[in-house]
Amino acid sequence: MIAPTRVHGTDGTDGPGTPGLTNPVRYPQTAPPAVRTKRAFVLLALTLVLPGSAQVVAGDRRLGRRALRTTFACWALILLGLVVALTDRTLAVGVVTHRWWSLALIVALLGIALAWALLFVNTLRLIRMPLLERGVRPLVAGTLVLLMVLTSGSLAYGAYVLGVGRSTVGSIFQSGPAFDPVDGRYNFLLMGGDAGEDRTGRRPDSISVISVDAETGATVTFSIPRNFQNAQFSGDSPLWEVYPDGYNCGDPCIINSLYTDVTQNYADLYPGSADPGAEAMMDAASGVLGIEVQSYLLVDMNGFEQLVDAMGGIRIDAGGWVPITAAEIPGTEPIRHYPPDGWIRPGVQTLDGYHALWYARSREFVTDYDRISRQQCVQQAMIAQLDPATVLTRFQSIAAAGTQIVETDIPQDQLASFVDLGLKAKGQETRRLTIGPPDFGTPADNFVTYPDFDLIHERVQGMFADPAAAAPLQLERAGVVAPARTTDDGITEEYLQELATIGDDATLGDLLADNGQCSPA
Repeated sequence: MIAPTRVHGTDGTDGPGTPGLTNPVRYPQTAPPAVRTKRAFVLLALTLVLPGSAQVVAGDRRLGRRALRTTFACWALILLGLVVALTDRTLAVGVVTHRWWSLALIVALLGIALAWALLFVNTLRLIRMPLLERGVRPLVAGTLVLLMVLTSGSLAYGAYVLGVGRSTVGSIFQSGPAFDPVDGRYNFLLMGGDAGEDRTGRRPDSISVISVDAETGATVTFSIPRNFQNAQFSGDSPLWEVYPDGYNCGDPCIINSLYTDVTQNYADLYPGSADPGAEAMMDAASGVLGIEVQSYLLVDMNGFEQLVDAMGGIRIDAGGWVPITAAEIPGTEPIRHYPPDGWIRPGVQTLDGYHALWYARSREFVTDYDRISRQQCVQQAMIAQLDPATVLTRFQSIAAAGTQIVETDIPQDQLASFVDLGLKAKGQETRRLTIGPPDFGTPADNFVTYPDFDLIHERVQGMFADPAAAAPLQLERAGVVAPARTTDDGITEEYLQELATIGDDATLGDLLADNGQCSPA
């Protein structure tokens, strides 16, 4: 503390108009220059650490006491928030994502930011810059600006981020009743939709069901090949009357065409639904797996690369070369493509949005099951990299991309419990099962054309009943956890491009047979 000094006035009193001791904190004109400089930085520090305390010791005590009460109340609320976050994450996330509580929090942050900034301005008045030496004034002013940016600026930015999040949640998630787990699990349908210029309607080429244990967060992913046929419907599905024997009209009735079929021809069977095609896909996935799929998420693959770029790319360990497919050659039957526009090399690498999209969608020279394995790997890599640091530093761009490419019927008011469930799942290994090769037969067996539903249902229930049922061999065969090839096999991009140019598909098929192998890096 700066020691008080005694100053004798000409009127017989000790100090200018103040009898007795004169405190240089309140009366800096009586202090030497070094003390004035020290006083300025002490007042700034007090406003930073304990807003209102500078006013109590050097200015308007009534204002200072009000500010201190507000400061102590804010610290108490912050402490309460930390306790809630540690003991009840669902409640904490619920406050942040709730439409009204989040608005109240935004208003509170902006109010505190403004009040803190006004206190700094008031502190500047108390410092009395003309009393400081000329060389010190810029340093004090710069420190004041820096502290205002760190405090009020950070709070204002936090309010802005919360506002963006509130808008994003409101745009993506719907209002509606919450739903309960079925047999202790939540089952979500995840689709990657592609509505290209050469397609009639949107077709979900990537189809997965994410099943999460409602208590532990243990997760199982079931991948359904896009060319799966004869999908069944339960008796309570609106499509039961249309397809009582399943979606069984042959090659035109592969499962990913059901979305467009229902959207264009049977939307009236799902009255009030925002997306009848997605509802139909949920019914089909339920019939295939023998479980009740309760909700869906649809990701527009045309915007997928925006999301990956917003994340700063995804890092994977690729097992084999993957072609970036070029345009179709007109008039060819069966359809052929021009030589690839490029290649994604094996090994550890960070893929930007464009290359991540092609890595997940390419199936030229290989089977659809290799693509499924790569899609599973990309999903896992994205989940692994959506950590708090990435979300906070890239929140605005991630949120902007999300509103453009994600569609779901998950109710907004249930989002908090699912976020908490996702946090539980993040620390656990995701088990996977593909409803087709390699987990069910081989491509030559035509399992996806003539599926054995009793066997599928048995295997699905086995994944739930015994976590050990997802033997490492299953995961390795699916190309999810198998280590990528690290040896140099001498294959070059130029050699692969030459094979594609001369149409040597057989050799390319052999050389690319391992391109389904992938793991997040």
